[in-house]
Amino acid sequence: MTVSPQLMQRIRQDVQSMHAYAIQDSVGMVKLDAMENPHRLPADLQKALGERLGALAFNRYPDGRVNDLRAALAQHAGMPEGFDIMLGNGSDELISLLAMACDVPGASILAPLPGFVMYAMSAQLQGLAFHGVPLTTDFELDEAAMLAAIAERKPSIVYLAYPNNPTGNLWNDDTIEKIVLAQGAQGGLVVMDEAYQPFASKSYMDRITRHTHVLLMRTLSKFGLAGVRLGYMVGPKALVAEIDKVRPPYNISVLNYECALFALEHAEVFAAQAKDLREQRARLLQALAALPGVTPFPSEANMVLARVPDAAKTFDGLKAHGVLIKNVSKIHPLLANCLRLTVGTAQENDLMLAALKESL
Repeated sequence: MTVSPQLMQRIRQDVQSMHAYAIQDSVGMVKLDAMENPHRLPADLQKALGERLGALAFNRYPDGRVNDLRAALAQHAGMPEGFDIMLGNGSDELISLLAMACDVPGASILAPLPGFVMYAMSAQLQGLAFHGVPLTTDFELDEAAMLAAIAERKPSIVYLAYPNNPTGNLWNDDTIEKIVLAQGAQGGLVVMDEAYQPFASKSYMDRITRHTHVLLMRTLSKFGLAGVRLGYMVGPKALVAEIDKVRPPYNISVLNYECALFALEHAEVFAAQAKDLREQRARLLQALAALPGVTPFPSEANMVLARVPDAAKTFDGLKAHGVLIKNVSKIHPLLANCLRLTVGTAQENDLMLAALKESL
């Protein structure tokens, strides 16, 4: 069935020219393409959670219980005094709400590239300009270029992913502070995106009280609840209160918040899973470095970026062996012949490494 040209005229031309966010078919595959926690809940916790969810009042809108989750997350994250927390249906919603709240005439969003695609997509959908600043060849922040772009563009928001996706690295602390100060001096926001915090050795939470224009964003997706869709953002109370005005009512479902509360009550289980994945990451980096023609890059996330001689050939070979990873080689010139590998369980990593050897 075709859509009439007249009806298509009602849809924005820039939207028609966009590509939808692609999700790869993973049925029957070893799924290592989306930075998910590969560990399931233990059987006893599955049973306990199922009983708890079954008792919820699905006939009612979400209630004040969502504030219990806000308090639990604030405690879990070590939120400082004088700060507040805002919840989103995943970090993606928070990124969209930030673009909406900051959509004033001449507003723009700036971020290093390669980076998380939703920063640019949220800007485009909200009608804001997006300015990408290339990283250096070793995936570090280009300090001079970032500072020059801030001075020239005067963006409303600067996003700094910490660690970065898809490169997996943490950036230099002094460079970050210079960017934060420069953005503050021209009256803009900085959003530190810590989606991969459970796997990183550092957090900006220790430094957030130095500034009144910095927001820190995290998600429970990498914690182990990718299917629950729960993101949160921490910042000075007055700033969070303004952003929160554009949040849809009841954006966090009763299922979202009850699953998240349950997970935080059993945080030690997820901490043990994160520890296992950090150990598997170290093993994976060592194994990849030993393969001829493969260059893995340092990672503080639950993924490893690796350059291979022929990314397309290797990706297809892995897929033929039943292993699904992400070919990021066409996303940005700096990622030429790069693949992004999610850190899986020990067995999944064994299967991936064996398939990789066959596919190079």
